[in-house]
Amino acid sequence: MSFEQLALLQLLPTLFMAGVIWFVQVVHYPLFGDVDQQAFVRYEAHHTTRTTWVVLPPMVAELALAFILALRAPAGQHFLAWTGAALAVAIWLSTFLLQVPCHRRLSQGFEAAIHQRLVRGNWLRTALWTGRVAVALAMVWPG
Repeated sequence: MSFEQLALLQLLPTLFMAGVIWFVQVVHYPLFGDVDQQAFVRYEAHHTTRTTWVVLPPMVAELALAFILALRAPAGQHFLAWTGAALAVAIWLSTFLLQVPCHRRLSQGFEAAIHQRLVRGNWLRTALWTGRVAVALAMVWPG
């Protein structure tokens, strides 16, 4: 598969995940505070399981494609390709160092401070995925 084809293929999970993260940031995470306290632990468990099924496959595909592109980048595309790979790594680091610990705490019961940390910290992933979209589009944009 050519670099151009791989770059187009990478655009799919990147656009998908950018849409998901904006929805999660603006709609889903803020609504956690409206879940009944008695039902929250069950809600969080279901949220975590169901979200993993939706986001893990495209996240893995996106990360793999980002590194394949970085390793195969032709002259003139190295900077964009490695920037995209670095952004993908930063997303994974944010996920496992910031969001996952918040979800683990919330799985024990709702805590307003942890919920607030989750929402505030998720702006980083939202910005990183938005940046990945810009980089992915730049790699496929003619010119």
